[in-house]
Amino acid sequence: MKTLLNTIFFSVVIVLISCNTNKVKDKKDPIKESTNIIEKKETKADVIINKAIQAHGGKLYSEASYSFVFRKKAYSFTNTENSYTYSVKKQQDDKEVIDVLTNGNLTRTINGKQIDLTSKDQSRYSESLNSVIYFATLPYKLNDTAVNRKYKGETIIKGIKYHVIEVTFKKEGGGKDFDDEFHYWVNMKTNTIDYLAYNYRVNNGGVRFRSAYNRRNIDGIIFQDYINYKAEVGTALEDLPALYEKGELKELSKIETEDVVSLKN
Repeated sequence: MKTLLNTIFFSVVIVLISCNTNKVKDKKDPIKESTNIIEKKETKADVIINKAIQAHGGKLYSEASYSFVFRKKAYSFTNTENSYTYSVKKQQDDKEVIDVLTNGNLTRTINGKQIDLTSKDQSRYSESLNSVIYFATLPYKLNDTAVNRKYKGETIIKGIKYHVIEVTFKKEGGGKDFDDEFHYWVNMKTNTIDYLAYNYRVNNGGVRFRSAYNRRNIDGIIFQDYINYKAEVGTALEDLPALYEKGELKELSKIETEDVVSLKN
């Protein structure tokens, strides 16, 4: 009798454990559920920007190393999967000045001697160097986490169809001028960025429109120059293509990256 009771007891325990185990398996993981809810979906703007990045160089950007001349200053940039180094060399009052920005840390040497910089100068020189490399390697940085992308529709410029993408920046990681606003016109056939525009708020603000030209492929990455136009402060960016076609924008300058060389050769 005792043996029979023991057998029944253990059978009941096993059944209870089995039932509880099944309940645990069936219960949804709240952390996993939460992750699925907050996972960011790829928007139409994301898809178009990623196609543009692919058209201009794609994965080659992450291992790129190039030098070029911009406004008589010698620039270079080298990217790896986890780091980057930008540099600029210029002559200033018969002195050779070299700035090197590595993963956000800038050093300056004058005639080969490193000098101490105030935090204000560190920020100023870093922003200047970052800006030149940013524009020279567009649209590479347009998928950074600090970038907000928004699809603004379609338009036609000089008979060619374009997607219009608005780009703004988050305050955290968006740089000193995070409140600037950009528009990019992406060719619907080639996925290249043929035009861009932006407004800025420093120095009483301004509005610029750029038209790409002299596009060339150098070891798999596209480099292009721009004609830089000015519009009246307050002009809406979406109105600029029509003003451009009417010849109502004032040409200010040419943005030219000269003597581009791949340093991997």
